[in-house]
Amino acid sequence: MSDLSFEQAMQQLERIVVQLEQGELPLEKALEQFEEAVKLSRLSQQKLQQAEQKVSQLLQQQNGEQLGAFHGNNTGEDEA
Repeated sequence: MSDLSFEQAMQQLERIVVQLEQGELPLEKALEQFEEAVKLSRLSQQKLQQAEQKVSQLLQQQNGEQLGAFHGNNTGEDEA
């Protein structure tokens, strides 16, 4: 799943939301879909945070502040 682009993850998330909102899935399938939606949501949030960090870094470099190389956190785990 981590190889999905932000756009792909959002498309899948939207598809799942539509299915869940219809209310026609059996409970077990709805729970599976909900779990998938949570994973996609976390992945999307992580990709957004990485993009924000990159933009911030580029803006700082543009203003003459030199930073080290950008290293995204691709572990998929939340930081404490």
